[in-house]
Order: sequence, then structure tokens, then C-alpha cells
Amino acid sequence: MPIDGAAENPFALAPDDIARLEAIRDAMLDPSPRRIGRLDQWGLADTYETQAEIAEYREAPIVMSDGTAIDAGLTVPRNLAPGQTCPVIVMPAPLNPLGRLAYFGMIPRWSLGGYIVLTYSQRGLAQSKGEIQCAGPQDVADGGEILNWLTQHEGVDPERIGCFGASYGAGTSLLLAAADPRVKAVAGASAWGDLFTSLYENGTRHIKAFEALVKLFDEERCSKEFRNVIDKIRRNIIDDEVKEFARLRSPMQHLKTYNERELPVLMTTYWHETIFSVPAVVDLFTGLQGPKSLLVQIGDHGNGELLGLFGGVSKPTEMAYRWMDHHLGGHAGDGSQPQFGIRSEYMHNLLSNLSHRDWAAYALPKQRFHLGAVPAGQQDAPMAAGQPQPGWTRSVQAAGPDTGIVVAPKLIQTGLAERTGLPHVYKTAEIKRDVAAVWTTAPLEQAMRVQGDLEARLTVKPQAENATFIAYLLDCDPATGRAGIITHAPYTLTDQQAATVTFRLQPAHYVLAAGRQLQLIVDSYDPFFADDNTIPSALEITSPQGSESYIDIPLAPLP
Repeated sequence: MPIDGAAENPFALAPDDIARLEAIRDAMLDPSPRRIGRLDQWGLADTYETQAEIAEYREAPIVMSDGTAIDAGLTVPRNLAPGQTCPVIVMPAPLNPLGRLAYFGMIPRWSLGGYIVLTYSQRGLAQSKGEIQCAGPQDVADGGEILNWLTQHEGVDPERIGCFGASYGAGTSLLLAAADPRVKAVAGASAWGDLFTSLYENGTRHIKAFEALVKLFDEERCSKEFRNVIDKIRRNIIDDEVKEFARLRSPMQHLKTYNERELPVLMTTYWHETIFSVPAVVDLFTGLQGPKSLLVQIGDHGNGELLGLFGGVSKPTEMAYRWMDHHLGGHAGDGSQPQFGIRSEYMHNLLSNLSHRDWAAYALPKQRFHLGAVPAGQQDAPMAAGQPQPGWTRSVQAAGPDTGIVVAPKLIQTGLAERTGLPHVYKTAEIKRDVAAVWTTAPLEQAMRVQGDLEARLTVKPQAENATFIAYLLDCDPATGRAGIITHAPYTLTDQQAATVTFRLQPAHYVLAAGRQLQLIVDSYDPFFADDNTIPSALEITSPQGSESYIDIPLAPLP
């Protein structure tokens, strides 16, 4: 899907996409031949002519108890028999200036499937009044009032209500479901599990993603509480207020409630997700005890569901239709049973489609690769199985912007390019070795796969009060020195103390060709993260006896 204004807003839609959504809204409000005919330029006239025949769409603000008007649209099947009731899909909006209009491409499928559909923009978003609460308790309370309003309508089956949302809408859906037992199933695309770890991973602020989201929220529309938290995060004041703000907005805190109700939960995420923590989504999925499904795709936040949101076919939306049909009794899907457990693609094969019953069955056993010293006459150190390698020290100078290694050159768009088979190429042979430490395996004798959780242990001593370092695992071609990123993780140390730290990297599913090398790179700067290095200074990476440095990789031959 083309993106407009990417440098300023990685989430921005192309003008043609905006025009299409607005034309759909006009045709749904006034299904006259002239209005519907305008959709012919996108090949949608027949779809929305059928939509107008089978369902009625109307818009009206839903006024909350405090007087705040929430912008909403309701689609109800026509010609319901007396006493007939229908399953219902409630769709809180993604974080988008268009708000709930982003879902208009999905409404015909839900309508054809016999569903009543309610779309709404959360408080302060798009055309809704009030201040933005960032999926806070007020948004959850609003959701409850919206359900009260909805269940008063003829045709609504109060025992068959489900929530679908993308991104901001996914989080809102999960939080609403935890608070209100009337929600019987949830499907969340590009979901989050824990907001704090998404903002602050291993003591490191995800500043680039944070600022992109804040710009999309529009600070002037945010509540005083939210603006205060924004200011504190910018100033690196991560106190109890910030932690509590994030906790109240984290589905993970409701795990017990989900399990007591055996709530059916479908979530989707990405291997190269740069907005929300993938380990936290995996942890939430693993902890769920009711019906559950997790889809992990190639790319970054929102990449995979875009086409489905606009009315096309995508894995996240097709899975959502089947999920709701199974649990609510509609028929929006293709008639197939939903996918339970884990469904995944591996990088970078968009046509791949693997299934596993749970994360334990999915993740390969880890192999430990010990990090060694730089041999005489060479610039890089070995990374190999076998015996631990103690006794070495490597110095990494303050990197600045010239390492050439970053998590993603562009939020969202780097992942979108991966989905089209064009992953970013890293020129690791050109990295200045004084600003990065590099460890490399021998060339692989056969094709291998990385599949599951990764973990590293390093002993690091900063030469200033605070110091950030970032570890990247790459797939390198030894013939060219060019590489693709497999995974990464940041870490920030404080108090100028040497520390042995063990930390998770983002999980991965990556296929390596024979002859390639795994390459671990550690440096001290990435514009994706806040630069918490107190002053430009060096890091010392060591491997003391008994706490030798290593990386654990879930690696096995390709079947």
C-alpha cells in the first residue's frame, strides 16, 4: 500500500486511499446510483451496491455520561424477522486521523456474514470529542457505555458480541474485553501485550517509535495526564506515574480475567515489529488458557492487515472473519475453521505458512555460541559452539550516526519493503571496527533456520554514568560483506558500574542459506532508541571467568 509523507509520518495513507475511504462513507450514507457509481474507479461499485441492498448504515454520536460525543457508525442487516438477533462486531478505531473510517473496507464482509457492525473512534480521536486517553480507563469506561447503547438496539444479540481492532483498536478491544464480559471474543491485529516494555525495553526508551505515535495522537488533543507522561518520557523520567500509566493500558495485567472467562483471543504481530514489544505479545499468548491464536508475519507494524482493512484479502483479516464466525456464529469467513495455536511466515518468504500448536512446539532448542577474542591480525572475533571463552576485553567507542547498523532505517516502511522481498542491506564489511564489536561464525555447511527465542549475555562496563548498547544478529554473505537483519535488542546501564546482563532479543524466524554466516554486532548508538549515553564515551565488553559472554540461538538445519 503506497504511503504518503513517509518522512514525517510513517503511518500516513496515500491520498488515493483517503479519497477511497471518504467516497465509501458517502456511498454508505447515501446509496444512490451517483454515489455508488463513484466507487467504480476503484472497482468497488458492485460491492457497495450489494452492501446497500442487505444492510442499512447510519451515523450518530453516542453521548457518554459526561456529555462527550463519540463518533460512531452502525450497520444493521435489513429485513430482520420479528425477534431475530444477529452477532455483533464492535470495532474501535486504529490510531489514524480518519479514525473509524479505516475499517470501511471490512464492513461488506461482516454484513454479508450476518453481523451488526459498530465502528467508533475513541475519545479525542478523529471526529470524537474529548481528550485522548491513550487506551486508558476512561476509554474502557466509554466502551462499556457504547455496549449499553448498542444492546438497546433491535436485532442485537447481547450474548454474541465480539471486538476487532487494529493497533490502537486492538489494544482498546483487549482492554474492553477484560472489563466487560459481554465481549465474547477478540481479534487484535498489530496488538500489544505490555505497554511499558514497548516504550522502555531493557532500560532503553524506544524514542523514534514513541515520537511517531505522539505526533499521530496530536499532543494538543491529549489529556493532561497523557501530556505529562509524554513529557516525562522525553526527559527520561521513568517514575511510578509512568509505570502505572503503562500498566493500566496493558492487556497482560488482565491475564487472570481472560483465563477465568476462557476468552477467545486472536492476535497478530511481526518479526520486525518496531512499535510494540513482540516478546510481550508472545508472553501474553503463552499465558492465555482459553482458545487462542497468534499470527506472526514478515514485516513491521500494520503491514500485513492494510490490504484487508481496505476490503482486500489479508491473513490477519481473513483469520479474524473465521475467528468470529466460529465463536459468534456468523458467516463472514470462507467457511474454514479458525487457526488455533501459532501461524507464522518466515523471513523473507511471503508465501510461507507454518503452523504449531503453541510456542513451546514452535521454538527450536537453543544452541549456545560463545563469544571469543579477536585473533591476531584480524578485525573480528569468532562466535562458536564449544567451550566458553573467558579473559578478553573489547572497547567500543561512542558510535554516533556512522555505524551503518540500525534496527530499521525507516519505521513501518522498512518492514513493508521486506514484505515485497526487498529487505534492507547492511554493509557490515564497511563498519568502523572502533565503534562496533563484531563476532562471526564460520560459514554454514548447510541451510539453517533460526526459529524462536534468542538470549545474550554480556559483561559491559560504561565509562560514563549511563550507557546504551545495542546488539544485532545479522545474516552475512562472507563473499560481499553484505547482510540482512535477523533480530536485535537494546540495553542501558547506569551508575558507571560493570554489569553482567542477560537479555532477550526479539524472537525471529529466519532461513539462512548454506555458506552464510551469523554475525553479532554490538555498538552504542541507534537513532531508533534514545541515546542515553551520558557523554560520548567508550564501552568495555568483557568475558570474565564464570560469566563468559555468549548468545543463545534457536538454530537447526532446514527440513
